[in-house]
Amino acid sequence: MAPHPQKFLPFPDFMEEDPGHGAGTLKRTIRKLLQASNPTPSTPSTPFSPLKLTENGKTCILFWAKKLIVKLKNHTHVDLTDRVFSPSASVDLKGSSCSEEKATLSLRFGDVADLKELVIRFLLSNTYYESTAQNWFSLDSVHILYNRTKEASFNATQIYAPAMSSYHCQHVSSLHKYDTLLKPSSHGDGSLLWHITFIDFQIQAFNVEGGRFSPASDCASFFTPAILIGLVMSLILLLVLAYALHMVLHLKSIEQHDEHRPSVYLEGEAESEPGDKSHAGQ
Repeated sequence: MAPHPQKFLPFPDFMEEDPGHGAGTLKRTIRKLLQASNPTPSTPSTPFSPLKLTENGKTCILFWAKKLIVKLKNHTHVDLTDRVFSPSASVDLKGSSCSEEKATLSLRFGDVADLKELVIRFLLSNTYYESTAQNWFSLDSVHILYNRTKEASFNATQIYAPAMSSYHCQHVSSLHKYDTLLKPSSHGDGSLLWHITFIDFQIQAFNVEGGRFSPASDCASFFTPAILIGLVMSLILLLVLAYALHMVLHLKSIEQHDEHRPSVYLEGEAESEPGDKSHAGQ
């Protein structure tokens, strides 16, 4: 197995602090609400079945994607979907392994186009967190090995789920337009020359029951662009309404003040009135 890359832990911003408060609770609550409102099917509704890694007669990794596409700079992209998931799939899982805390899924494709001995390798881990009182599995990194000696490595960010769940995301990719959940781990290993994208990605490791995906923890972001625009527009409307209400109350207070204001006459004006009338009579 290749040296284990830098690991991105689930909820790094709160796991070492107090998970029962603040951003951690909000993040878990949002994810649970998303799962409840739009649950991911326990098995993908596609013509292809998930890829299974079995050890000692038990499935330890399930993996599925609607599309698996890789592209090397200045080369045409290669669609590997059928090679992995079709009934006639030719992928070799040699080098894959499972243990209680670590797992490796190694997809060996052989020679593809002008790429020699192409391999895509997933490194996963299973960790217990006292702050949540449960295990979480995470995809730590994805490696592309090619031309026998070359390698491109991508650190996986925020790809994790409770150990009793699967993980699902519409796009897991190194492309910026898909939120870049796979980030090049080094500028010197050639990873910047590669693009890798999984569409409708789903994976589960360590606690697979009955050879089927458990209900999925989805990566869908609560603050999508549409929701953010809606929040901004709502804020603007609230400000306009607050200002209008303030002006109405201000005008009413002015009217009430005018109604209760007593009439005031200057003493000099009151004394001069009889003189003015007699002078006018003359």
